[in-house]
Amino acid sequence: MEILGAWVHGWAVSRATPEPLPEPDGYRVDVGLPGHRVRYLLRSPATVASRARTVASPGTWLKTCGPRPAVLAGLTPAWTAEETEYLMAFEGAPPEVAVPAPYSVTVTGDGPVWEVLVTSGDVPAARGRVAVASGVAVFDKIETEPEHRRRGLGRVVMHRLGVAAGADSSVLLASEAGRGLYSSLGWRVESEVVPAHVPEGTA
Repeated sequence: MEILGAWVHGWAVSRATPEPLPEPDGYRVDVGLPGHRVRYLLRSPATVASRARTVASPGTWLKTCGPRPAVLAGLTPAWTAEETEYLMAFEGAPPEVAVPAPYSVTVTGDGPVWEVLVTSGDVPAARGRVAVASGVAVFDKIETEPEHRRRGLGRVVMHRLGVAAGADSSVLLASEAGRGLYSSLGWRVESEVVPAHVPEGTA
């Protein structure tokens, strides 16, 4: 399965949305949430202009693989572009990471979704989720609380999620801030992804 397809199918499992539907230029997910009614995942900027004109309903999102300038050039004024994200991939076993004191780790789930929670006493410090779809682990919702950052907890979360998933291939969609962490763990960038949406409350 192509990396975009692997990611969107695992994302749908992680978020418990309907199954992604194939489109000629990518995929559609009928998310059905306020502000996020429908999501289109496009393989390239080539069809952004036509999509931007024809699917510009409030609550619709486009996430397009490709260089940011090319994506922005196809958007109409109805669309609000967000910060660039990065579709990243990894093969193999996750790097071993020790849990620093005074933190502890809890892993829950029995597939296809697992969650990891790192705590200090009863205080949540970091968390994440992984879903396996078609044999590919899709990492999702990796977060560290601000007061617990720069202590290696993101690495702990990634390691424990990778062990739980037990997959040989992994993908994720990273923010600019997260890209550095994942790159340091051996993940590689496959594509820029530019998100844009039509806010609800607009025509």
